Amino acid sequence: MDASPQKSADPAKDRQPLHDRPTAVWAHGTAILAIAILGVAAPFIILITGPRPPSGGLIWDFSMGLGFGALAIIALQFAMTGRLRWITHPFGADIIYLAHRYMSWGAVALMLSHFALLYVFHQPALGVLNPLEARWELTAGRVAMGSFVLLIITSEFRKRLHLRHEWWRGLHLALALAGMAAAVAHVLGVGNLTDTNAKRLLWLGVTVGFIGVLVYTHVLRPWWQSRNPWHVVSNTAQRGGVHTLELAPTGRGLHRWKPGQFAWLKIERSPYSLIEHPFTISTAPEKGPNIAFSIKPLGDHSSDLAKTPVGARAYVDGPYGAFSIDRMAGADGFVMIAGGVGITPILSNLHALEARGDTRPVILIYGNPSWDEVSFRDELAAMQDRIDLTIVHVLDDPPDDWDGESGHIDDAVLKRHLSDQTRDWPHLLCGPAPMIAAVTDALQDLGVAEHHIDNEIFELV
Repeated sequence: MDASPQKSADPAKDRQPLHDRPTAVWAHGTAILAIAILGVAAPFIILITGPRPPSGGLIWDFSMGLGFGALAIIALQFAMTGRLRWITHPFGADIIYLAHRYMSWGAVALMLSHFALLYVFHQPALGVLNPLEARWELTAGRVAMGSFVLLIITSEFRKRLHLRHEWWRGLHLALALAGMAAAVAHVLGVGNLTDTNAKRLLWLGVTVGFIGVLVYTHVLRPWWQSRNPWHVVSNTAQRGGVHTLELAPTGRGLHRWKPGQFAWLKIERSPYSLIEHPFTISTAPEKGPNIAFSIKPLGDHSSDLAKTPVGARAYVDGPYGAFSIDRMAGADGFVMIAGGVGITPILSNLHALEARGDTRPVILIYGNPSWDEVSFRDELAAMQDRIDLTIVHVLDDPPDDWDGESGHIDDAVLKRHLSDQTRDWPHLLCGPAPMIAAVTDALQDLGVAEHHIDNEIFELV
C-alpha cells in the first residue's frame, strides 16, 4: 500500500492563508463595518437611552443630531487613516483611503448643515460671530468647522494650489488635529450633552481613541521602524524611465507579505518624517526577504527616489493592499490589464505564479505610449517560457513595422483577445484612472460581472 501523501487537487487553495479565504475576509469586513456603524450610532444611543436634555423643537434637535453625526464620522477618520491593518485587511488600504475621502465630505456637509440650521432658525443661540466677543465654546465650534472645510479644500485642490505633497501632508495633519480638538472642546463647553456619566465617558473615549491612534501612527510605528531599517542594494534603470530599487532588511523582513501589495517608503529621512510615498512591491514574497520598488519619476518625491544611491538607508511601512492572486485561489485563470507603470503590481503577481509553478493561464494586456517605453518587456517575454502567459502589447504610437495592437485598450481589443471562457476569471486592472474607467466599462459591456473586476487605485493622495 502506498503511504506517500496525496497531492492536492487544488494547490492554490491549499496555499491560501486562512485570513485570506473568502469567508474569513467577508466575516472580517462585516465586523469592521458593524463597528463603524456602532461608532457613529453611539452618541445617539446614549442620548436616547439616558436622560435627555430639554428639546428646542424639531429643527433644533435635528441640528444637534447633525452635529453629533459629523463629530462621530470625523473621529472615525483617524482610525481609517492610521494604516491599522486589522481595518485595511478586508478591503485594501486604497479602498479605505477612498472611503475616508468621501466620508470626510459627508462629515463637513453635516457640520455645515448643523451651523446653517442654527443660523437660520435659532440665531440667538449662536451669539455674536466675532471671536473676540463670542463665548469660547461657540468660537471653538467655528474653528473646528473652518479647519475641516480648509482641510477638504486643500486636499481636493492640492495640485491646483501647487502644494508639494510633504507640505500638504503636514497641513492636513495640523488641520485635522486642530479641528478635532476644537470640536471636542465645543461639545464639552456647550455642556448640555455632557451632563451624565455616560455622555462624559463617550467623549472621553472619543478623545482617548483618536489620541491613541495618533500616538501609534506618529510615535510608536516610526520608533519600531527606526529599529528595523532597510538598505538599498541596487538601483536599476528600466525602459520607460522606471527605476527599480532593491532593498534588503537589516533585521526582520515583511510580515504577511502577499504578491501585488504595496508599502510606504522613506529613504534617507527620519522614520518620523511625514515625507513618504506608497509604491507597489514589484517582486513576489517567494523571492524575499529582499523587496523591490519600481518607481517612475512623476513629480514630487518620486523624482528624487529614482536617483537613490546604493547603500542609502530606508524605512518601509507595509505591506498593505488586497490586489493579490492570494485572494483569488479559486480562479481558473486570470486576465491582467495594465497601463504604463501600472504593470508593477501585476508583475509581482506574475512573479508569484512563476515561483510557485502555478499552471493557470494568464492573459496580460499591456498598454504603453511606444515600444521603447514598455517597462520590463524582456522580463515578461522570458516568463512566457515558464508560465502559461499570453501577452498582448497595445501601443499608442507603434513603430512602422508593428503588427500588434495599436491605439488604446478598448472594447475592440478586448473582444479580439478575451474569449467567453475568460468572462468568469478575475480581471486585475492597474493604470491611470481614465484607462481604468474605460476598460471597466468595456469589460462590463462584454458581460464580465462587476465582482470579477478588481482595480488598483493608482494614486492614493
